[in-house]
Amino acid sequence: MAKAKVNERIELLWRILIALISGLVLAVWRWVIVFVAIIQWFGVLFSGQRNKDLAEFCEYWNSETYRYIKYLTFVTNERPFPFNPLRVLSKYEK
Repeated sequence: MAKAKVNERIELLWRILIALISGLVLAVWRWVIVFVAIIQWFGVLFSGQRNKDLAEFCEYWNSETYRYIKYLTFVTNERPFPFNPLRVLSKYEK
C-alpha cells in the first residue's frame, strides 16, 4: 500500500511537470490556431468553401488539448504532446 502511494505521488509530480511543458506548447499553438481560424473564416466568406487542410490542422490542436485535459484530470495515463506523437481523434466532415 505504501509503495502505491509513493508511485502515485511520483506520477503527480510528473503530471505537474508535463502540465507546464505541454501547457506552454498548447498555449503558443493556440495563437496559431486563432490565426488559422481567421484565415479559414475569410476563405469561406470569399470562396464559399471550407479548406480541408486548415480544418485538419486545427483538429490536431483540438485533439491534443483534449488529451491534455484527460491526462491532467487523471482520466488517462497517456501523456500528451510532446511526450507522445500527435494524434487526431476525429475526422473532417463535409
